[in-house]
Amino acid sequence: MNVTVWNENRHEQKNPVVRDIYPKGIHGAIAGFIEEAGHRVQTATLDQPEHGLTDDVLNDTDVMIWWGHLAHEEVDDAIVEKVKNRVLDGMGLLVLHSGHFSKIFKSLMGTGCDLKWREADEKERLWVIEPSHPITEGIGEYIELEKEEMYGEHFDIPAPDELIFMSWFEGGEVFRSGCTYKRGSGKVFYFRPGHETYPTYHNEDIQTVIKNAVKWAAPAKREKPVYGNAQPLETISPK
Repeated sequence: MNVTVWNENRHEQKNPVVRDIYPKGIHGAIAGFIEEAGHRVQTATLDQPEHGLTDDVLNDTDVMIWWGHLAHEEVDDAIVEKVKNRVLDGMGLLVLHSGHFSKIFKSLMGTGCDLKWREADEKERLWVIEPSHPITEGIGEYIELEKEEMYGEHFDIPAPDELIFMSWFEGGEVFRSGCTYKRGSGKVFYFRPGHETYPTYHNEDIQTVIKNAVKWAAPAKREKPVYGNAQPLETISPK
């Protein structure tokens, strides 16, 4: 498959801690293990022309992975609309961590997508809710992260088509951390972990989930549905 990893790439420029953890950027780290899984991978970032998401790039993308945080409002509305239309046409979309507040995710969800949060170096335990789901293949009962940012309920999203992971945090909160949706002909997966100052995307279980989700979100191999005025398949008898 052709996978595009999009990252605003701002923390890496501003914060030496993030640069040390992800010397090739968060997008580079994710692209690395997706490429190892056998996919063709390209990356795109906010400050490139058209945010790196030209028509050629979008048309050549089967699954897009999206990470953003500091600069959601800098993403051009016209580019968001193009990405949304590609999802509706069948492109898969994986939205990671603070991408919950991205324009593209909010547009596809139709809600505010707000939540509680706290940075306190807390343990996170992501419990597998759907052990038979292809996204959880190779994962045990839970994934444990020594330190992560807390996200807590209420998470202002539509009820997921499938709830894949539920997180518990050391401070007591819980959170719907793995949610799937179908939008048009496309599939969307929101996956919570991935705060920039922690090495979350170096965790093998987290990598496995993202690689599984890329396969799950692949476009269906079928003709696009035909819409609009339709001629009858049978002869309609006069009434």
